[in-house]
Amino acid sequence: MRGKKKDIFFQTLENMADTIVHSADYFAQQVSEFKDVDQFAKKMKEFESTCDSYTHTIIVELNKTFITPIERDDIMNLTTTLDDVMDGLEATTSRFFMYHLSEPDEHIVHFAEILRNSAYEIQKAIHLLSQKKLLAIREHTIRLNDLENQGDELLRICINELFAKVTDPIVLIKKKEIYERLETTTDACEHVANMLESIIMRNS
Repeated sequence: MRGKKKDIFFQTLENMADTIVHSADYFAQQVSEFKDVDQFAKKMKEFESTCDSYTHTIIVELNKTFITPIERDDIMNLTTTLDDVMDGLEATTSRFFMYHLSEPDEHIVHFAEILRNSAYEIQKAIHLLSQKKLLAIREHTIRLNDLENQGDELLRICINELFAKVTDPIVLIKKKEIYERLETTTDACEHVANMLESIIMRNS
């Protein structure tokens, strides 16, 4: 590709968003079958480490760059919220491993689809941010809010069903924590949308 080199901040944010998409895709694929949870957890840890290294790049660059393409705080807050999405996916996966979950669960599969769709909306929004197409980001932030509402509703259904059907308290504790972590990760996706909204407001 010829022409101007992409700004380091936008490039790194795109890399983070792309990594979130890869991990959310992988997550959704794995929870539908739960074949090898050990390998699943290792791979998600790798995605998380990759995201951490991008966060580190942004911090280093912020410390040495005088003029940034958007406000420094906006760059930092957006980086942190993206990292929270990745951390949420990885933390949930590590629970599958620690709690010896090996049976697919339709609710977890449904959550994984919501998160995968959210990841794609985040990716599209961040790529638009790089192109300074701020108003076009709106449709993706609206979708992210809608997906977060779906996550809320799904949590209500999961918990209701859990207490209605599961009598083993240990299973109940494990499942409840996992559902709540998944819902918190959909919240993290909405926080990305909120950060993008405030960037649009300040820059358009």
